[in-house]
Amino acid sequence: MKYLYLVLSILFVLFAALQYNDPDPYIWGPYYLAIALICFLEFRAQKYNWLLWSALVLTIAWMISYIPDVIAYFKNGMPNIANEMHASTPYIENMREFGGLLICLVAILSILLKKKTNRNIR
Repeated sequence: MKYLYLVLSILFVLFAALQYNDPDPYIWGPYYLAIALICFLEFRAQKYNWLLWSALVLTIAWMISYIPDVIAYFKNGMPNIANEMHASTPYIENMREFGGLLICLVAILSILLKKKTNRNIR
């Protein structure tokens, strides 16, 4: 399980690298690198609770800000968000960004669940 976080760390670094052609790489690049750092610190079993909880709060708040676009996505017949690289409407790009945040949230929650489980076992 430990090496899963190393793999996730590498994946999030790749996600950050793929932001070069995004309209706002200065936001998404550092965010993905922060999640990569969290996963790497978990791999190294280092203490970083403030960073983990900060990332959780930021991710949830950011996801909440996308809820109107998620609703618009479902109201407009759910077009394929992976059909083309260029987003034809803003809500498609925002839905993709919401998906990225969801991936990050799953990574963060898996770390928190692991920490809680380990605490209960001891």
